[in-house]
Amino acid sequence: MAKLQPGGRGGVLSLVSLPRISSSPFKELGRRGLLALALLLLSTLIVWLDGESYIDNTAGDGISFIDALYYSTVTLTTTGYGDITPLAPHARLIGALIITPVRVAFLVLLVGTTIEVLTKEGSRSIRDSLWRKRMRNHIVVIGYGTKGRSAVNTLRRQGEAADKIVVIDSSAAAVNEANLDGLAAFQGDATRRRLLIRAEVAKARQVIISLDRDDAAILTTLNVRQINPTAGVIVAVRQQDNVALVRQSGASSVVTSSETVGRLLGLSAIGPDMGAIMQDMLTGGEGLEVHQRLAEADEVGKPPSSVLGERVIGLIRNGTLRRFYDQTATRIETGDELIVVRRAQPPIGARDVLRSAEDDDD
Repeated sequence: MAKLQPGGRGGVLSLVSLPRISSSPFKELGRRGLLALALLLLSTLIVWLDGESYIDNTAGDGISFIDALYYSTVTLTTTGYGDITPLAPHARLIGALIITPVRVAFLVLLVGTTIEVLTKEGSRSIRDSLWRKRMRNHIVVIGYGTKGRSAVNTLRRQGEAADKIVVIDSSAAAVNEANLDGLAAFQGDATRRRLLIRAEVAKARQVIISLDRDDAAILTTLNVRQINPTAGVIVAVRQQDNVALVRQSGASSVVTSSETVGRLLGLSAIGPDMGAIMQDMLTGGEGLEVHQRLAEADEVGKPPSSVLGERVIGLIRNGTLRRFYDQTATRIETGDELIVVRRAQPPIGARDVLRSAEDDDD
């Protein structure tokens, strides 16, 4: 999982996508074994077809195909018993210019890549296991397009740690973007239960579904709710007609993207400044933003209007939202969560930290 840690340039280590489903290491080893066998066969044919240029110092009965295979095997593996040797000058030249490069390729392919595959897969399995053991109460974001990326940026500006956000997307480019943003990511179809289980959805606190198709969002919602009956499931749909169906599928909250955009367009048409303020609060990293936080000790007992630097528009008490005009929200109590409008905070992300470090180097 990609994390900000000391040790790399600007405090950013190399980014790793966990746990992207890869091909079986046994298949990879089998493929490399077939290539090594092809090199062995090539060397055997060269020696066998030019058998008269070699001498068998033991039997002295010429070079058969078995002898050629034996000679190629001990030569490519650098065993070299010396009982069969090239005699003619051109055979020695072929050995130097062709057989030797084949031997080097054989060793690199069969030995070097075998160790590499085993090491990489073993390391990946260990990282995957460690990630699963510590991943709980996290947020899973399904779909890392414009909506999903904006949701993640909002979560991080609200103080959510990057290592508690997991992305699922079918696009390799989106997974790579998530890695660059400092997030763990899975590549695959989120409508498949197996992928949701691999992403530890069963232990997630919240699941945000921001897919491009409403039918896929509904199926994903059904699967998520079956895997995790208690998590908050927030779903974005394109059409208002699908809201009721998504709620029946188990969504805790539904956001209609087309209706939201249409309302913003209408407000902008009625009053451009009113539309600008609404867009300002919906745009992260600049102007105004809406934030939710726990009431501080020195704010308890005071009216919401006394909070400095922020405007309280609502508070949450005992799990119930109370808007600023509610008669039960005239004073802040211990344990209240305040919903405020405040000046936007600068964006926080792995790439922002990296760019800042590079600017410092310049």
